[in-house]
Amino acid sequence: YVGEWKNGNQHGQGTFTYPNGNKYVGEWKDNKRNGHGTETIPNLGEYVGEFKDGKRIGQGTQTYLNGNKYVGEFKDNKRWNGTSYDQNGKIKYKIVNEKCIYF
Repeated sequence: YVGEWKNGNQHGQGTFTYPNGNKYVGEWKDNKRNGHGTETIPNLGEYVGEFKDGKRIGQGTQTYLNGNKYVGEFKDNKRWNGTSYDQNGKIKYKIVNEKCIYF
């Protein structure tokens, strides 16, 4: 971890690179990802958005390596309410309360 500390805890802006190659750059509070950040997972893609207590919660965008993208709300690390697009920007499906609705 490289970043700000408060009372011995990761707190403020910081970067953490995990042993498996995953990386988080963003806000921390009491040793947990909290606030806005970017999580990069080398074999999956990148998430940019909100975190709370270490989980994806709130608005965010998940971009996959193949160019597909999900834009919308996350709840407890799950896609909750939003839209999934293919690499050309065409809507693939919508997610409402964690359930897929195909067109």
